[in-house]
Amino acid sequence: MPYLSPGVFVEEVPAAQRPIAGVGTSTAGFLGVVPDDVAMPFLPGRPLDPQNPVAADFETVATEGEAVLVTNWEQFKVNFGDFQAPQAGWSADLATAYQQLQLAAFGFFLNGGTRCWCLRTATIASLQTPANLTTHLNTLGGIDEIAMVAAPGQVSNVFQDALVAHCNALEDRVAILDGQPSPAALTPIEIRGGAGSATQNDDYAAMYFPWIQVGDPLDANARLSQPPSGHIAGIYARSDARVGVHKAPANEQVRGAVDVSPRLTRAEQDGLNPDGINVIRVFDGDIKLWGARTLGGDAHGLLKYISTRRYRNYVRESIDEGTQWVVFEPNTPELWERIKRSVSGFLTTEWSEGRLFGETVDKAFFVKVDEENNPPAVRDLGQVIIEVGVAIVQPAEFVIFRIEQISGS
Repeated sequence: MPYLSPGVFVEEVPAAQRPIAGVGTSTAGFLGVVPDDVAMPFLPGRPLDPQNPVAADFETVATEGEAVLVTNWEQFKVNFGDFQAPQAGWSADLATAYQQLQLAAFGFFLNGGTRCWCLRTATIASLQTPANLTTHLNTLGGIDEIAMVAAPGQVSNVFQDALVAHCNALEDRVAILDGQPSPAALTPIEIRGGAGSATQNDDYAAMYFPWIQVGDPLDANARLSQPPSGHIAGIYARSDARVGVHKAPANEQVRGAVDVSPRLTRAEQDGLNPDGINVIRVFDGDIKLWGARTLGGDAHGLLKYISTRRYRNYVRESIDEGTQWVVFEPNTPELWERIKRSVSGFLTTEWSEGRLFGETVDKAFFVKVDEENNPPAVRDLGQVIIEVGVAIVQPAEFVIFRIEQISGS
């Protein structure tokens, strides 16, 4: 602005560096079955008349195909119903599928989860119909904060492959898959669904086996076999909150589990871990998650650990959301320097918090955006190319002590 008289003038100018904030990593998306005629809780504030209840006195079940944000177990009950005996007309499979979704949500919150989006279908057939499944996954795909998806108890290869393809397409979430409840043999191929139809190898997915045993909420003396994916999603969230997304979500207690079936030995796990079957083990009475591989394991090289995949998702999404201001800015060396400062500032913070490996920032990451990778031909296309390299911390999966005997002096 022009200055017409003497004085001191204070102006605000845009910051040279736009800070990048890390995105959330612990929001889950669940697909499951909730029948239309499920018994719903009584509305708060209504005069309870057990002898003459009417429909208007009760909560209404969430709309089929609509994702609902749930932040605690009470909210789940308000939208999808409490634990209950099967209604007349429910098949055994329908009752089981509904109960598995309930127990998965309960296990998610019990294990440290705080936010999940739940999407219901009214029947098992409607959940498994390919067209409906695609529609439901597209609905979850529109919710950007979801970082992991699961469909507790849905172990068909077609269904699980659809979850994996969904994560591959979006590149901002991972699929948590349940292994088969009763495989014909303790081999990777059988746990994944049998010969000729095994779920595809993919570093956007992790599979967990065996199923866990939990207490029956309707019978204190009974146990139920439960797919572990809901509880595992809670462990992911708990580990993220306690340490960070760079930490492998393993060597963690599965809260709410009282046993697993079958119980596996180290020798049996030796045949599963390299192929990316993450085993839940029992150690001195504690039920622990004892694996951190992506589905396929060793076949993925640097991406064989689920923590590496999730951290890469986190970095990509954080940079994506934190640099939207760049679009349509003048493509000049000044812009390049501003981009470099923003991304370097974000990665420096990541390094200082122990999420990147290296004694100095120069060894932990690099950000390159200059004339070399942005020649005139690139700029004429309206593009600006930024190359980013990060040294991600890997988990200490194998801890080896070498002990020798020495002579006393």
